[in-house]
Amino acid sequence: MYHRFGEDSLPSTSIRLDQFERHIEILSSGPYTVLPLQEVAAALAEGRALPDRAVAITIDDTSRSIVTEALPRLVEAGLPFTVFVNTDSVGRAGGALTWEEVRALEAAGAAIGAHGAAHAHMAFMDRGAMEEDLALMTSAFARELGHAPRLFAYPYGEFSADLVAMVRDAGYLAAFGQHSGVAVAGADLFTLPRFALNERYGEADRFAMIVESLPLPVKDILPGDMPVGVGAPNPPAVGFTVLEGVGPLDRLACFASNGAEIDLSVLGGVRVELRLDRPFPPGRGRVNCTLPVGEGRFRWLGLPFLAPGGTE
Repeated sequence: MYHRFGEDSLPSTSIRLDQFERHIEILSSGPYTVLPLQEVAAALAEGRALPDRAVAITIDDTSRSIVTEALPRLVEAGLPFTVFVNTDSVGRAGGALTWEEVRALEAAGAAIGAHGAAHAHMAFMDRGAMEEDLALMTSAFARELGHAPRLFAYPYGEFSADLVAMVRDAGYLAAFGQHSGVAVAGADLFTLPRFALNERYGEADRFAMIVESLPLPVKDILPGDMPVGVGAPNPPAVGFTVLEGVGPLDRLACFASNGAEIDLSVLGGVRVELRLDRPFPPGRGRVNCTLPVGEGRFRWLGLPFLAPGGTE
């Protein structure tokens, strides 16, 4: 997942052009199959196998550098990609895409996905506000593109059980967060992970590790919702059951974004329980769990959390 390209004054959401070009080179020259995101989502929904090292490229928001920098490079490389558009920002002054440019992206082969209207922190909205935002977005897409997207990306990667249910009930095929991890058949199609890339986390060695990663398939994840600290404990008690066939978990390692020390227990060889020694601060947090499997590859699971009070 990308946001901006070559906008060096915004390094937390932008990738340097030399980094992005190296990513394209890795994907184009290595043993990777870059697929349209909707094809990936459909395969996951139907239980169809995907090639090893299948990759989908996504971009969030409406920066004009999507058109000026990303589009020509991706088209030249022949790589499909999806742009998740937050409709209220289209046409705004200050470097946002226009609707004409969004239509030009679609005409050039990009898929357009839904990203809300106001790019709000939707997980803490009441139901009426969520419904209004989605309705405004859908109306804008129908008016400007003549159709509504089938895929949704949560603004800021933040979701709640209520928002997930609303997006599912609205008829989308799948929805995506921003928590690192590898999508896998059998996972919740409406909380699928993506690896966020920017200047700090966009160097070639990390990108190569990401696209070599394998899923860590799990079930019975606790807690069952992203928000914590509002009717749910913070730090959360985290647990999941690893599916059969993954292999021994003696080298499983988990890390918390808040720097917490983690007490990791494996029960019965498959049930993993994590206890953190400090709460997540306001805003987004996550726990990443990785399991080395040889040849420099890792199984990778990201578990997202959201504490009230964040503003970013």
